[in-house]
Amino acid sequence: MAARNNRSKSGSPATLPDVVPFDLSHLTRQSWELGNSTVQDEQAAILGKWTHQNNQWRLSIFEITSETAIICIRTPVGRERFYGAIQSELKPAIQKLEVNPSWQQVR
Repeated sequence: MAARNNRSKSGSPATLPDVVPFDLSHLTRQSWELGNSTVQDEQAAILGKWTHQNNQWRLSIFEITSETAIICIRTPVGRERFYGAIQSELKPAIQKLEVNPSWQQVR
């Protein structure tokens, strides 16, 4: 999967919504088409799914390659946002999700 530096119009780097309890220093925003087709690929493996209080927000993390991952965030109104991330940054991020009382892992 090719990654490019995806910046918003203001020139600031991609960021996750405030409801997500972690930040990643190397994050790229993916188009819906690219993110959705990537996580639907047979090579993608789900690393985990979480829901926020009252199922308002949902977050899924997919392993795409040994070095890359895709984070899918579903907003309360049902929109999906996809972000490319580096695998090595995800372990501490997942630990923050696991200890955050507002997020529950879905099995």
